[in-house]
Amino acid sequence: MNARWLALGALALGTLTIGLDTTVLTVAVPTMAVDLQASTSQLQWIANAYTLVLAGIVLPAGMLGDRYGRKRLLVGALVVFGLASLACAFAGDAGTLIAARTALGVGAAFMMPLSMAVLPVMFTKDELSKALTVWVTSVALGLPLGPILGGWLLDNYWWGSVFLINVPLIALAVLAVVFLVPESRSDEPVRIDVRGTLLSSVALLALTYGVIRVGDHDFSDATALVCLAIAVVTGVVFVRSQRRPDALVDLGLFRSRSFAWGATLSTLVNFSMFGLMFTVPQFFQSVGGADALGAGLRLLPMIGGLLVGARVGEKAVARFGPRVIIAFGYLLIAGGLAIGATSSVHSGFGFIATWTALMGAGLGFAMPAAMNAALGALPASRSGSGSSLITALRQAGGTIGIAVLGTILNSGYRDHLDTAGLPPAVADAARDSVNSAVAVAKQAPALLDSARGAFVHGMDSMLLVCAAISLLGVFAAAVFMPGRGAVEPKPVGTEESKDGAAVG
Repeated sequence: MNARWLALGALALGTLTIGLDTTVLTVAVPTMAVDLQASTSQLQWIANAYTLVLAGIVLPAGMLGDRYGRKRLLVGALVVFGLASLACAFAGDAGTLIAARTALGVGAAFMMPLSMAVLPVMFTKDELSKALTVWVTSVALGLPLGPILGGWLLDNYWWGSVFLINVPLIALAVLAVVFLVPESRSDEPVRIDVRGTLLSSVALLALTYGVIRVGDHDFSDATALVCLAIAVVTGVVFVRSQRRPDALVDLGLFRSRSFAWGATLSTLVNFSMFGLMFTVPQFFQSVGGADALGAGLRLLPMIGGLLVGARVGEKAVARFGPRVIIAFGYLLIAGGLAIGATSSVHSGFGFIATWTALMGAGLGFAMPAAMNAALGALPASRSGSGSSLITALRQAGGTIGIAVLGTILNSGYRDHLDTAGLPPAVADAARDSVNSAVAVAKQAPALLDSARGAFVHGMDSMLLVCAAISLLGVFAAAVFMPGRGAVEPKPVGTEESKDGAAVG
């Protein structure tokens, strides 16, 4: 096999760990809470430190790669991620684990955009679509694989093993990048935009933390509202500061419909993906009675659909163009979610498997094609900063999606939960979440049926909203994505040499 494809395989394994670390804690937190004697606040920071740091520094990461060398910084990021994984695995207290998770976020913030940015350097334009499909699929697969691997490891080993699994995968990626990936950087002078970096970091940090606060409390939380207001104000100031040639974000990229709508549609699809990942495992556990590993294994139909969709979609996009394939993918997603919105407490695994597989296939069609459209519009000299922009948009979109969809789910759940006659402490615990309701149901057996029915009602409402958003994706792809063979204006500031980037 060609060395470039071997390198891609190793990079895919490396990016797979990022998705794993996003969802693996969903099954590991209860065990860590006991072993580390962690408070509720500490548990929240263990989960959120990774996401906050990733959001805060992902945008300047690509710009630094364009200036100092993408390979060099990618190797450094992989090493940081691997060492941080070791530190997480052997952390002896909650404070150490929070610090290690912070370092893990730093590594991930550089890994995501830079592993994407080296693809246009390694592959020709004809090969790029296939390479990006492999990369995007590996990122997406990490999310559902997190609960599966995490559940199995927790059943057989200690909680630190959920982080230790990263180490051999990262080691392979480091070796592959060192020996198989060429060094590349922009052939144009890249100035460090300090003001833009600070503004973007504040905006993304405030947005992410505000959304996390909304999820933990609601929109009446004062801290959440202040953070969201800061995010809006600094975001507006940031955009206004980027109207110059040496800015952190090349706003001229948005002149390309392929980039603008490819990035938008690859972000929008996160709503549906996170909606499924947020609710379906809870349905399997709290409504269906499965354990953590069993809930993870029940996501296999989605993984199968994703792999099939990505494989078929990668071949079909060459024939029909990205507009048709993305629109078709979103149509499959909308159809799967609409079917899922008819779920009941008594829905069996066959029914759930059908609509999750359908949605997975839609993700496989839509996500790689949208990402390839956006990445293919980038000049090689700005592939690092452009990839960071795509990653930041996807990260922000996923964060907002979790908050909005979580609010819909919780509202539907609480409105339909019957706590009449329950002791105040039991009623408060039941209203907190379906998991809490199941835990306290021994004190009030009648609560169990009410909690399960209320959760399914909230889940159905949320999936219906996701389906409606996916239909908007069908419309946007069909109307705004350029057709096959369309000629677009070159983004401002993208004139480049024959190679488009300096390769060392």
